[in-house]
Amino acid sequence: MTPTETLILGAYFFILSILALYGWHRYFLVYLYMKHKGDKVATPVVPETWPAVTVQLPLYNEMYVVDRLVEAVCRMDYPKDRLEIQVLDDSNDETQDIARLAVHRYAAQGFDIKYIHRDDRLGYKAGALEAALKVATGRFVAIFDADFVPSADFLKRTVPYFAEPRVAMVQARWTHLNQDFSLLTKVQSILLDAHFVLEHGGRNRSGRFFNFNGTAGIWRPEAIADGGGWQHDTLTEDLDLSYRTQLKGWKFVFLPDLEAPAEVPVEMNGFKSQQHRWAKGSIQTCLKLLPHILRSNASFEVKAEAFMHLTANFNYLLMIVLCLLIFPSMVIRYNMGWYEMLLIDVPLFFAATASVANFYIVSQRELYPLDWKSRLKYVPFLMSIGIGLSVNNTRAVIEAVLGKQSEFARTPKYGVVQRETDEWQTKKYRQSVAIQPLVELMLGLYFTWTVFYALANGIYATVPFLMLFQVGFLYTGVLSVVQQYAGESVVLKTEVAK
Repeated sequence: MTPTETLILGAYFFILSILALYGWHRYFLVYLYMKHKGDKVATPVVPETWPAVTVQLPLYNEMYVVDRLVEAVCRMDYPKDRLEIQVLDDSNDETQDIARLAVHRYAAQGFDIKYIHRDDRLGYKAGALEAALKVATGRFVAIFDADFVPSADFLKRTVPYFAEPRVAMVQARWTHLNQDFSLLTKVQSILLDAHFVLEHGGRNRSGRFFNFNGTAGIWRPEAIADGGGWQHDTLTEDLDLSYRTQLKGWKFVFLPDLEAPAEVPVEMNGFKSQQHRWAKGSIQTCLKLLPHILRSNASFEVKAEAFMHLTANFNYLLMIVLCLLIFPSMVIRYNMGWYEMLLIDVPLFFAATASVANFYIVSQRELYPLDWKSRLKYVPFLMSIGIGLSVNNTRAVIEAVLGKQSEFARTPKYGVVQRETDEWQTKKYRQSVAIQPLVELMLGLYFTWTVFYALANGIYATVPFLMLFQVGFLYTGVLSVVQQYAGESVVLKTEVAK
């Protein structure tokens, strides 16, 4: 081999080895979950007198869902004289009027509901929560994002856990109002199912740290204060506060049987915006807190899991480099022979790729024991879309590492649940297409050529693997462009018809 070929193969196998390490970590999370699957949280005693609870509803331009949210919260089965509702509206559009009317309507029915509006959006969601917490009257504080529809029994099923004085937060499991709307929403629902069932379940039951998800949870205000309060120097204020609070010795509780229904994004650019915020915020939190975690008195198991959790999104940067190396490394190894490929590639591929499929298959089997096999057809698309997000999330990682500050870009909510009756194309808040889809399309074409090369040279074993990359980049790129301009076309036709 030439020095260049040696360098290419060395870089390829080094990156694949790191990705394989994180792949094996997914197997470990499944192991943790299965080991502690039977470790149920003890059901607490119902209090004789229900404590006062404040429900905070942070909003920013949520005109399509705010009414549904306020109505659901006011339907909660909780003593009305023990319930305070804060509608925290930072909106600058029609949402203000809709939210005010909803607050006035339920205030007239005797609810203690307040409308709190800020003009400056200082600190974005974290700033709104921090400001409202100063005037909250409840002993505990529940938080719901605009697209959620909390169940009537949410408070009565979570509040009793605070009888344990060191419990800081209780988190419910997200479910999905519109998971059957499209292929994209189905994939997102499976992604989130695995996060809650296996990651939260495995981490919480085994004594590792896990994180509040920003919504569908309830907090003890003293724990928030002890953890340093809501801070807005990262885009994932929930993850940031979660680690700071648990480092102080507070306990978190995850309730997998308590469902919190919500929407998932129905269009690709909104989904990318959400994933960008989560990826960037997690790396910001990693850079901010990981040194403190590693120097803390936490156990080795907690530190190791925190390291794997907070550094995971760096893999997107490695994935982009791997994408560029796959074709030249395949050509080099083809000329070398197949023995080395079978000896080295297969174990690494199994760890890095098969672990992903196993992770999501197990989560579906746990949640849907009767029909989980029918859901397996979505797993290849899920893996492809995960790869297709590499450009989007690599940009997020680089921005975080370089310290580039950005606005908290909330995910558009359209009140879309049923494919047959609901539509989003004519609604506001659609995300704009930038240069990024062109990069994704170029990578998709690059892998199309790589697939043709593999077929032409009889390297058939690599084709399924290569097609995951090809389909992922083409799907994310094409759908971003098509949905953006299809939406604009519908809006234009509507305006002309008027």
